[in-house]
Amino acid sequence: MRTFVFPGQGSQFIGMGKDLAEAFPAARLVFEEVDEALGQNLFRLMTGGEEKDLNLTENTQPALMAVSMAVVRVLTQQAGLDLAQKLTFMAGHSLGEYSALTAAGSFDISTAAKLLKLRGEAMQRAVPVGVGAMAAILGLDMPDVAKIAADACAQAKNGESVESANDNSPGQVVVSGHAGAVAIAMELATQRGAKRALPLPVSAPFHCKLMAPAAKEMETALSSTIIAPPIVPIVANITASAVTDPQIIRRLLVEQVTGTVRWRESVIWMKEQGISEMIELGAGKVLSGLIKRIEKDVTTESVGTPEQVEALIKKLQG
Repeated sequence: MRTFVFPGQGSQFIGMGKDLAEAFPAARLVFEEVDEALGQNLFRLMTGGEEKDLNLTENTQPALMAVSMAVVRVLTQQAGLDLAQKLTFMAGHSLGEYSALTAAGSFDISTAAKLLKLRGEAMQRAVPVGVGAMAAILGLDMPDVAKIAADACAQAKNGESVESANDNSPGQVVVSGHAGAVAIAMELATQRGAKRALPLPVSAPFHCKLMAPAAKEMETALSSTIIAPPIVPIVANITASAVTDPQIIRRLLVEQVTGTVRWRESVIWMKEQGISEMIELGAGKVLSGLIKRIEKDVTTESVGTPEQVEALIKKLQG
């Protein structure tokens, strides 16, 4: 049994998608579709722009979805694969959940691009630059980091807060919140045995309660968006379990803006359902690395280049 997984922010790089567009007409059409939906030349930015511009979350989010969906389009249109027959679940990390839903037919690509552009803009609007921060705590697990976050909140001034944002893998938890509270959490983590506490180069504190205004914007946008039932169940970040009901998907996407990404638990849950193979589609190989740390005996594969796509087609057609 296998699942497709889709990367989130942090997997982007200048040049991503270029070789796919050159190799596959179906991939090129995806990038054109996204550009048209957004009214901007996002593909040009992705393939030859400035890193600082690609790293703006309003650009990063639709760009990563576009690369993932370029791979999916090649698999389904050029290779004619029926994903519902080949997969048990799909899942994605944060914005990658939108990629999973798009691959599963719940959104069309144009809708997903517009939603992710809005999501990025709303997240940036929610907290002025410099007010929030995020940090990766390495070498401690979720319960330890949750206690550190609580203690940091108690020590922080002016009611500032920090909380666990991403439970990525054993020994890798990301915290998010006010910059001052995050700095305290990093110091406490180091004192309590963390191998490292690293500030993340992000423009806003994602997946914490400071994102409440962004969640409200997404609630409004999603309320008028048609969501079709996915062709295979989606493993949601918020629940770390499968969902198929469009109304529940809608609610969980709103909750995801302020809630913890339960990636470690999601991978464990999928393994418990019998998944033995998890294939990452899109830019980079971040998720494959995390999965290996969570469940060593699950087979992982990253598919983002034409050669990797061709190899996957052969395997799935076999």
